Amino acid sequence: MFSFLFRTLIVVAALMCLTVLAWPQLFGLQNTWVVAHAVSLRGLAVVVAAALLALLAIVFLLGRSFRGTTAVLMVFLALFGAVNVGVLLHRGAASALPAPARAADAPADAPADTGTEATASITVLSWNTLGDAPGADAIAALALAEQADVVTLPETTEETGVLIAEAMRAAGRPMWVHTVSFDLISKARSTTLLISPDLGDYAVTSAEGSGPPGNTNVLPTVVAEPVDGSGPTIVAVHAVAPIQWEMTNWRSDLDWLAEQCDGAGSGANGVIMAGDFNATLDHFAGRADAEGAALGSCRDAALTAGSAGVGTWPAWAPTLLGSPIDHVLATANWQVDAMSVIQTEDAAGSDHRPVVATLSPAG
Repeated sequence: MFSFLFRTLIVVAALMCLTVLAWPQLFGLQNTWVVAHAVSLRGLAVVVAAALLALLAIVFLLGRSFRGTTAVLMVFLALFGAVNVGVLLHRGAASALPAPARAADAPADAPADTGTEATASITVLSWNTLGDAPGADAIAALALAEQADVVTLPETTEETGVLIAEAMRAAGRPMWVHTVSFDLISKARSTTLLISPDLGDYAVTSAEGSGPPGNTNVLPTVVAEPVDGSGPTIVAVHAVAPIQWEMTNWRSDLDWLAEQCDGAGSGANGVIMAGDFNATLDHFAGRADAEGAALGSCRDAALTAGSAGVGTWPAWAPTLLGSPIDHVLATANWQVDAMSVIQTEDAAGSDHRPVVATLSPAG
């Protein structure tokens, strides 16, 4: 009798745990400690499930008295792995949606037109540089190669941002530099945003001090709005990581970012936000306020392009075993023409992969 009850408890506990880990949104647990970490690594979860399945197969073959319980647990693990594979396939494992030719780009000596209607496209590059680790030359070279109009750089100081802008100006692609720093002690406490003058003049509206309503709590986010109101609001994101003692700040950061991207505050030309959200689509669940949106009124470019299952952190891990926590998001004013998780910079020094998306006004 005791053995039957014990086995029943094991089966029920395993079913509950695997269900929560496979789809924590069902129970509202996607933003809780441990579960938040587990669900962010769905590819790794498939590998662990396969390893446990192999171990249970050995138990099944060797232990006659445990075969019933073992068989049930093996079914549960197989279903758990299948659910995670299904989620990854639905979100997409392609690392890139090719960019269209930018034939509509104005020549370098053409006058700038800041109206969204006249903007052929905007290419947004985002890279958490782990405290300037790749160096200004490498970052500038990547931005130039991608023909970036907007560059969001969490963990990047103003000094490095200026050097990047100078290198890009020398190559014929000048950029304005906007940096918000909570302190100058840790480079992680600085976020830099570069914007092409072709998009018009921008002013930073996010507060220098940490915490809502003016900014994210621990690491700075840069919110820049067009001076003449004719372009999109641009947000360079850096939310704190969901470590045990920062869970409250992490949830608050995601709530605040959703507010920056809501319909009421997006303006006529919408919002484009990019950076290190330290969150996957699972963690965004419950924070969308529009159909098809991921966060506030913003849609996820990677999900649209079929690459939302590709890991951006850590850079040393295979893409399908990493966590897709770096995003480019935009309101419905913008459509996704291209999206890529860049893997050529895995040895550049940062623990994040850069992501780049090309957006154009929705017709």
